[in-house]
Amino acid sequence: MKKTTKFMLSMVATAIALSSSAAYATEQTEDGIKLGGAVRVNYAYRDYDEVNKDKGGDFYFDMAAIKFDGKHGDWGLSAEYRFTSGTDYIKYGFAYYDVNPDWQLQLGINKVPFGNRDFISNSYWFGIPYYLGFEDDHDTGIKAVYEKNGWHTDLAFYKSAEYGPSENKRYSTDLYSGTIAASGIEYFNEETNQFNLRQTYTAEHEGGQTTLGGSVQYGQIYNSDTGNNGDRYAVALHLDSSYKGWNLQLQAMQYEYDAADAVDANKIAVSVVSWQYEIASKGQSYSANIAKTFATDWGSVKCYNDFGLMTPDVDDDSYDNSMQNVTGCAISAGPTYTMVDFVMGKNMTFSTANNDHVGLPEMGDSWDKRVNINFGYYF
Repeated sequence: MKKTTKFMLSMVATAIALSSSAAYATEQTEDGIKLGGAVRVNYAYRDYDEVNKDKGGDFYFDMAAIKFDGKHGDWGLSAEYRFTSGTDYIKYGFAYYDVNPDWQLQLGINKVPFGNRDFISNSYWFGIPYYLGFEDDHDTGIKAVYEKNGWHTDLAFYKSAEYGPSENKRYSTDLYSGTIAASGIEYFNEETNQFNLRQTYTAEHEGGQTTLGGSVQYGQIYNSDTGNNGDRYAVALHLDSSYKGWNLQLQAMQYEYDAADAVDANKIAVSVVSWQYEIASKGQSYSANIAKTFATDWGSVKCYNDFGLMTPDVDDDSYDNSMQNVTGCAISAGPTYTMVDFVMGKNMTFSTANNDHVGLPEMGDSWDKRVNINFGYYF
């Protein structure tokens, strides 16, 4: 099966958290656990895939999800598990304790606090940071969350990713241990001992609010073949501002994966949603997204344009920039949420025909295009 098809079969519904109007409907049970879920189908048309074009695109099952939330006193539980046609995996699952009205502790597979507090994207397709391992990532560890008077602080330690390094069936992008077919290189890298700090401040103003923040991440890279440790880091500045239905997201980040005993220090392997690929081991990523939400008698419509640029910063001058632009609308009506996206990619994994990587030397010199429509029913 082609990797683009695998991706679409496994790609999860980002709409669940992108809009409060698309949140799971829940049912309170006697034991205090709230149960919710979703079922989604997907249509994809790729202008660079002749088979797909000849058929007028593909329409198929995307995923089903089940979500649990519950609280007894100061203790709580939050978990979500997802099923696709080819596999199933956990998105997150953690216990939490409200120390006081300002502090909460979370233990388990929880969301890594890095970058914009929600997403650095509006579309079903995510932004470039997702494909580098820095958007909507969930790892295994402990996190402390503080919030008061507009200030929000996240402190976290993660011992490992949510699955082992040789597993590619996962929701979010992590380092991969195994062979990449495109290069023939076998990698032995594993994420471990990661620290995160994120600080934001939200200011209320007429017509909306603005959140400014910064994030720092540092961790080790264990080489299971040699037993040596490398390291990795990332830093980011981010802004999320809303005004009378308009929303602006900006983010600039720099990252570096410095793996021990690397065969090629300019790149490293990652995996996500049943696939694995290579990215430049060091670079910058810039995101600029704008959106406008329109209220209707039957729900709402949010239209947006998400643009991302990744610039490699390695010793090999042949490495090229990666770009992705997504123009689309999200339509919320009752229990349904539909995302219609026009995706353009250049030297970008999953959105181009011949460049299954991020920031490596480009094959060709053109933008590839695709249309994606994702329909979800929430219960």
